[in-house]
Amino acid sequence: LAAGAKGIVLDVKLGHGAFMKSLSAARELARLMVQIGTDAGRDVTALLADMNQPLGVAVGNALEVAEAVQTLRGAGPARFHQHCVEVALQMLRLAGRGAKWTDADATRSEVDALLRSGAAFERFRGMVARQGGDVAQIDDLGRLPQAQIKTDLRARRSGCIAGIFADKVGMASLVLGAGRATKADAIDPAVGIEVHAAVGDAVKAGDVLMTIHASSESTLQAAQLLLESALDYQDAPVEPLPLFYEVIEGG
Repeated sequence: LAAGAKGIVLDVKLGHGAFMKSLSAARELARLMVQIGTDAGRDVTALLADMNQPLGVAVGNALEVAEAVQTLRGAGPARFHQHCVEVALQMLRLAGRGAKWTDADATRSEVDALLRSGAAFERFRGMVARQGGDVAQIDDLGRLPQAQIKTDLRARRSGCIAGIFADKVGMASLVLGAGRATKADAIDPAVGIEVHAAVGDAVKAGDVLMTIHASSESTLQAAQLLLESALDYQDAPVEPLPLFYEVIEGG
């Protein structure tokens, strides 16, 4: 509101990895924020999005930059790609560009095509260049910081993944050095976690579920313990988690 935006799309997370743990709490927060925007004369939409498991594959600074670039090139993880398409759909709908953006399916197709063609990446690349960023690092992702140690976390049993608790994955990334526990802590841009599995996946014992990027054996071991506890298995089939639960619009 302070920046003067006329249309605002709010991505309100809920679940283990979010501040709002339940759908009802997230709905209450979203409705309040939408009403604040509406009362200020702005067009506001809130998406209630799942954060019971990591949204994409990457958790960590350089890993997430690489994932974002891959998505802008049309080669990102399917769930993350679709999330971006849906948020863009809502943003375009509020942009006030006439009838072109009122057909949801057509808008999704156009956004999807812009991602898959690389046009979105070229626009992003131009933004980085104009702000004095190092475009070589996004042209060649191998130039991004790389962790000294990479270890796979494998399924301890066969079954279906019933839970990948995003809060514990986040704590593991903190232990690795991808975030700060205190303001004085240094951040290691190279470390983090790649989460290859999703809730609902059928796995066999020994399958690679995650890859841990660490700077030392001690942080690696601490993160492994947390990530083991972040995984829940069951024998019966498990329904995949939705990307979104609801869309709340201003009236």
